[in-house]
Amino acid sequence: MTPAIFAAFWAVSILFVITPGLDWAYILSAGMRGRVVVPAVVGLLFGHLIAIAIVAAGVGTLVAGTPMALTALTLIGAAYLLWIGFSMLRHPQTPNSGEGQDCGSWLRWAGKGVCVSGLNPKVFLLFLALLPQFTDANASWSIPMQILVLGLLHLISCGLVYLAVGFGSQSVLQTRPQAARVVSRFSGAAMVIIAIGLLAEQALK
Repeated sequence: MTPAIFAAFWAVSILFVITPGLDWAYILSAGMRGRVVVPAVVGLLFGHLIAIAIVAAGVGTLVAGTPMALTALTLIGAAYLLWIGFSMLRHPQTPNSGEGQDCGSWLRWAGKGVCVSGLNPKVFLLFLALLPQFTDANASWSIPMQILVLGLLHLISCGLVYLAVGFGSQSVLQTRPQAARVVSRFSGAAMVIIAIGLLAEQALK
């Protein structure tokens, strides 16, 4: 693989990373608590890694070609997002609500991060459509290895941006509890809207 391929992939990948979406909504909610930003980011990245590994293993094409599998993934993911979104709307978080977090809370935030990204069919389909386009059948590396390397490059970009968003939101909203509640409700509403969109897509098929 040449540096030009890495640069071209990174240019496309970073556009997806910096575009606010479901991951951003979850990171902003973690930013309200500050101390759980790192486990939340780790959870999101692990969910992305699972999707990358599935695509690299060749299972991605099989799953994408199985409507029932994609439908099940979509329904489970949408239900989970609805649960998190409505919880955030009912109980908006503020920076002060993060005091006294224990290791169990860290594990829960990491676990929720895995589910938020891992159960999002958009993430899986994005990798399935994007990663193979930047591979070279004539390269010395195998296609699965190329996909994994490109996926790791994507994960690095995600990690840096998500950490900046999480800690940045905490520092900005630390002394603005009312603004923090608004951002928390916005994040929850974003999750609910995305979940409804996923369900609507399935209903129209």
